[in-house]
Amino acid sequence: MVLIDVDGTLVDSVPDLAWCVDRMMEHLELPTHGEAKVREWVGNGVERLVRRALIGTLDGEPDESLFQKAYPVFLDLYAENTSKRSSLYPGVKEGLAYLKQAGYKLGCVTNKAAQFTEPLLKDLGIYNDFAIVISGDTLEKKKPDPMPLLHAARFFDVVPENSMMLGDSVSDVKAARAAGFQIICMTYGYNHGIDIREAEPDAVIDSMAQLSGLLEKAA
Repeated sequence: MVLIDVDGTLVDSVPDLAWCVDRMMEHLELPTHGEAKVREWVGNGVERLVRRALIGTLDGEPDESLFQKAYPVFLDLYAENTSKRSSLYPGVKEGLAYLKQAGYKLGCVTNKAAQFTEPLLKDLGIYNDFAIVISGDTLEKKKPDPMPLLHAARFFDVVPENSMMLGDSVSDVKAARAAGFQIICMTYGYNHGIDIREAEPDAVIDSMAQLSGLLEKAA
């Protein structure tokens, strides 16, 4: 079984997220941030992204009344702009085709809410590649907790030692380690500007097209 993350692994979703963040900030009559800054903040769900945008930094908390005002604005914007500017990373289709041809059971595990995850995957034409899609609000806990990964293992009736997570962030690495999965990470994803190699995944690749060589070599 192979479970794959969405944002920063399958999909570059920052263009849409950044557009929504900046329209939200304009609505609140606050300074906008731009795509490069938002790219550093993505990876822990949209609520965390909104909180970071309101304070302009990775860590800390905004005024709660301001957040309560801003969050619904962002959700409305993102519901209409989930996939207008987002795209699959190069190599994703090749990687998925290889995994299916090789007989791996495929699931998707993301911290993005289902109301955004499912339309995004459908719009980009890869929703049907997965037998199960576990979003950030599917279960009581989300990554880095191992619950979503173990839930998928039970769904497929696969033991953790025969399971792998493909992701891009330290959250993916922590979840995989806690679940007893192997973990491969992408070099290009969203890890708050920190080289994912520092999290010591089992392997790091530049494109999902490299999965065939990596997994065939391991076998």
